[in-house]
Amino acid sequence: MVYLGVGLGGMLGSLLRYLVSLSTNNILNIGFPMGTLIANLAGSLFLGWFTARIVERSKLNPVLMATIGTGLTGSFTTFSTFSLETLLMIEKGSIGLAVFYVLLSAVGGLLLAAAGYKLGAEPGREAGK
Repeated sequence: MVYLGVGLGGMLGSLLRYLVSLSTNNILNIGFPMGTLIANLAGSLFLGWFTARIVERSKLNPVLMATIGTGLTGSFTTFSTFSLETLLMIEKGSIGLAVFYVLLSAVGGLLLAAAGYKLGAEPGREAGK
């Protein structure tokens, strides 16, 4: 049952990521991978919150936790697209932009995951303890 849940969550997450990228590129056609950046940063924030609020408190069926955490969020965020977009920027000679994208993605992702984790923690108590 977990495999089916992860698969269904993955299908939904990848469709959501595609819609975010498509709509972002149509609105902000600026030659920068904003869709992937938005998906990865939003996914980091959500997964941090979801882990502290739901997973650590065991408030959800394990199948649903895997469906949402691994399937949906895992496929909504994308390291492979991020890596390819960075490589393409480097190949075009946009090395400064590529470095900016890597730093913004990595540091932003860590900060937003931490913020989400803190938001998901019980009031007056640190998450994970």
